[in-house]
Amino acid sequence: MNITIAVPIENDDIFEHFGKATKFKIYTIENNKIISRDIAEAEGGGHEAVGLWLVMRGVNAVICGRIGPGSLGALTAAGIPALMGIEGNADEAIDKFLAGELTASDEPNCGGHHGGSCSSGCSSHGCGSRCGSGCGGCCH
Repeated sequence: MNITIAVPIENDDIFEHFGKATKFKIYTIENNKIISRDIAEAEGGGHEAVGLWLVMRGVNAVICGRIGPGSLGALTAAGIPALMGIEGNADEAIDKFLAGELTASDEPNCGGHHGGSCSSGCSSHGCGSRCGSGCGGCCH
């Protein structure tokens, strides 16, 4: 398997909000072995910009935590599948992926504000007072 996987990070952990990530750890994998790990600063802003930036870096898969429908739509439009709902250390997540042990969600898991109301986990991830107005931009 030859693949390039991007993981939004903060320190060495998967960053909780894909659409707000400023750094990505990019893994190049050949024959089921990691051959390189690079950290890159995201360029541009907005869902479409991140999708295009990942395509320009040769990324063909994403492992992430929370992702809203806007970011997921941008990845889908760019032809980049996402393994969502992953938490913890980025390197450990890649190791589990390579071992076939990574369990992921197949639905956007952070996007209550797109529908005007918060998801049930909103208060647990820092939206604070913005939740009363539909999250006001958290999670995307």
